[in-house]
Amino acid sequence: MILIVDLLLMIIDVTYSILCAVVRTFLHPRLKSIDGELCLITGAGGVLGRLFVLEFAKEGAHLVLWDCDTAANERTAQLARELGVEVRTYTVDLSKRQSIYDAAERVRAEVGDVSILVNNAGVVAGRRLLECPDELLERTLLVNCHALFWMTKAFLPQMKARNHGHIVTIASALGLFTTACVEDYCASKFGAVGFHESLAHELRAENHDGIKTTLVCPYIVDTGMFSGCEIRKEIRNLIPPLEPLYTVQQSMKAILGEQEMICIPRIMYIVFIARALLPWEANVVAYRFTGGDKCMMPFIKNAETKTSGESKTFI
Repeated sequence: MILIVDLLLMIIDVTYSILCAVVRTFLHPRLKSIDGELCLITGAGGVLGRLFVLEFAKEGAHLVLWDCDTAANERTAQLARELGVEVRTYTVDLSKRQSIYDAAERVRAEVGDVSILVNNAGVVAGRRLLECPDELLERTLLVNCHALFWMTKAFLPQMKARNHGHIVTIASALGLFTTACVEDYCASKFGAVGFHESLAHELRAENHDGIKTTLVCPYIVDTGMFSGCEIRKEIRNLIPPLEPLYTVQQSMKAILGEQEMICIPRIMYIVFIARALLPWEANVVAYRFTGGDKCMMPFIKNAETKTSGESKTFI
């Protein structure tokens, strides 16, 4: 009897959740204020990172910027300071666990407790698997996936102590479905999605309802990271690479609206669901039709031409 009652309550809750999601799709949710919050953004010197910094600055957040490129990070900081917010910069190598822990300790001592953590940095090797040096493959996994563990271990305890905070993971549509020739990137982003979702469930299970999470899964963004990537010409106009500013603005709406997950554009939800429901061969047929099965090959060719042993930086 208890099982039946719980089942009915679950069905009611599921139905309510679906209806709320539908309503949010058509009505703009009320956005929260983050004025005065301390926000840490990784990969702040890159294209998306810089845009995230400026959007958070417009909302009045105090900023802590991490990047491995000191000069690029400082340029971003200067743009943010012109908007009248407090900014601190740190040069951090996210592929090194101790570098993260040391920088986190400095942030706590010099600035305070971080309440918004935006895990934005990422890299891709840009090589075919069998021709890629092991060090580049490892670096992709360390920066895109392992660093999420270390960042969370460094900053989540203070959020839990106050039951207040927000953790944002900038993942990728390639963390929901795959394509050829970017095994390192897909594996790292699948790991990022799995890590983020498990963490979100853990926070819910422990009743830390004051700590919010947002998972962002955009399609290919026109930052130059996947330069040369092309799907079928006839479909390309329907699903073009995303403009960086549009991607960040949509992400900010999700973050400030405390939305748990967002795929950009919305059509990516269909691809994600199709991957889960359709047989493998059916997905392969669809990939071939859209040109998604070989879309990364021009990118790989370009990357192999341009690079000589160093990983191509994303954000």
